[in-house]
Amino acid sequence: MPGPLAAVHRFNDAHPWDHNAHYHRLLLDRVPARVGRALDVGCGTGELVRALADRAGEVVGVDADPRVVDLARAATGERPGVSFLVGDAGRELPAGPFDVIACVAVLHHLPFAPTLERLRGRLAPGGTLLVLGVHRSSRFTDHLVDAAAVPANLAVGWARGRRARPESMTAPTAPAAMTLPEIAREAGRVLPGVRLRRHLFWRHSLVWRAPG
Repeated sequence: MPGPLAAVHRFNDAHPWDHNAHYHRLLLDRVPARVGRALDVGCGTGELVRALADRAGEVVGVDADPRVVDLARAATGERPGVSFLVGDAGRELPAGPFDVIACVAVLHHLPFAPTLERLRGRLAPGGTLLVLGVHRSSRFTDHLVDAAAVPANLAVGWARGRRARPESMTAPTAPAAMTLPEIAREAGRVLPGVRLRRHLFWRHSLVWRAPG
């Protein structure tokens, strides 16, 4: 690993913060004030599930890691309308339909297009699919944004100070294989009219509303 990048990783190890949770507000801003059912795929320790519960009558969180699901249940307690399940999003999902489906930092672990098709199939008419993903940088503009993210990442980590690594960051990770153009092409094929945005901190979002 090159020296500068290795230094960034060492800094992040000493000042860890959840880059995915940083974008929860962005996703929630695209959720109507009140919805019926919501699903969080790859829910981790349940932070987004608990936020969605303020707007949805029922929220289901699904994660493949039984230990993490236990942590989510313990952190949530007996909150009405909230449940957590152990499940592999690549093979099984709770029965729909759902008015909102969120999927945060999960798709790069799974077959991209088939998983999007599975999520699309669980949406209610007019429902919203919200994806926060990671991608492989391949273009000059990607590397420019990556470079801009480095000092911003250091600033956020420094402001938060030294702390223990959040439980939400202890799950196994995998490097992203798809580039943004590849994601745009495949997502556009499965979800006509999907909106793709690149964000700082090595993330992008996909937002799609099912036909009503």
